[in-house]
Amino acid sequence: MKQKINIWENHSATVLSITLVLFLLGLCLLVEYHSYRTTHDMQERITYKVDLEPDISDEVAELLKMKIETLPEVKHVDYISREKAAEIFSEELNDDFVSFIGYNPLYPSMMVNLKVDYLPEVRQNGREESIEHFTQKVGRFDYVTGVTYQETVVHELNDVFYKITWFLVIFMALLFIISILMVSSTIRIALYSQRDTIRTMQLVGAKRRFIARPFVARSIWYGLLGAIIAIAVLAIAMGAIDQSLMGRNLLDPTHLIWYGGIAVLIVVIGIALSYLSTLFAVNSHLNKANKSH
Repeated sequence: MKQKINIWENHSATVLSITLVLFLLGLCLLVEYHSYRTTHDMQERITYKVDLEPDISDEVAELLKMKIETLPEVKHVDYISREKAAEIFSEELNDDFVSFIGYNPLYPSMMVNLKVDYLPEVRQNGREESIEHFTQKVGRFDYVTGVTYQETVVHELNDVFYKITWFLVIFMALLFIISILMVSSTIRIALYSQRDTIRTMQLVGAKRRFIARPFVARSIWYGLLGAIIAIAVLAIAMGAIDQSLMGRNLLDPTHLIWYGGIAVLIVVIGIALSYLSTLFAVNSHLNKANKSH
């Protein structure tokens, strides 16, 4: 008589455990993605001030601006003439300081924003080697007297991103290990209820692979189910956060490709998690059963 093995009957807690783990993993991946995007955007907003000689003409300055714009790491360049600098400074002071002192002491400059993608974060002696390379390259241009930027801000942004990334990586690794042990424990309880059926199969000569096959095959489907539920909950949570708390467009079309990649990764992790947990539990149970008999 053929007996049907159903490890998952009345064990919705296993699916719930997988769903919860995948939801937390997905949440960590989303936090990592948005922390990267936020850090990326903030780095591109950092302004690098290229100081120019005071006697440079507007025509020469425009030519210099075009040269700087051709550099691959440059995203945007603004030329600030002496007159424009005085105008900006006067607005900040709410006073015409040029009329007061009788001359304009400010120098012309270029305000440059860089593309982070072209500035890999390679550290050497605690400094950004790639940024130093940019400042040296621009410093060799005629009429350029120096390049200044908020070095502390650049390093702090990188340090914050690295710390967040490492924390999330370690947290996700621990969460994955704990989840395997947790799901395996749930499955071992289910296997115990099927011990008579498994023992009968062993007595008639069934191989280990044949016994494990129905358990492992069913685990893949429930890993997929847990992943789909987790993705649905994450989507609902993202929509709620986007409308109420963050004040940012989390559902912007530019994010959708990355969200799709995260969803695929959650599915893969869900199937792998369920498969490995079940395989571990089945093998452990069969090993104990062989030793006891």
